[in-house]
Amino acid sequence: MRSDQLDSLFAALADPTRRALLQRLMVGDASVAQLAEPFQMSQPAISKHLKVLEHAGLVSRSRIATSRYSHLEAAPLKEATEYMERYRRFWATTFDRLDAALAVFQSHEATATDEPTKEQPND
Repeated sequence: MRSDQLDSLFAALADPTRRALLQRLMVGDASVAQLAEPFQMSQPAISKHLKVLEHAGLVSRSRIATSRYSHLEAAPLKEATEYMERYRRFWATTFDRLDAALAVFQSHEATATDEPTKEQPND
């Protein structure tokens, strides 16, 4: 995925209203009026959000009679998930190394506390 595509995708996902719209579109295609129902927002405001989602490639729109329907395009989400997966693997590996270092440290600490202390001779 190109950097500009990734930028527009994450910018689109940054807004909670747009994420809610995508979640609703998972159920099926919907008109602007249907998408606006659960929000205290005008249909033109919802249309602006849909344009951002469309620009990011997350939504396609079609016209049926006088209504415009939006459709979820999930492929960019898959690509973003694959992008993020690389970072998840990085952090998992980093935490595994930290766990191993901590285990070594704890075993050294346990060994040090198990050794009897030697008393210093009095002069």
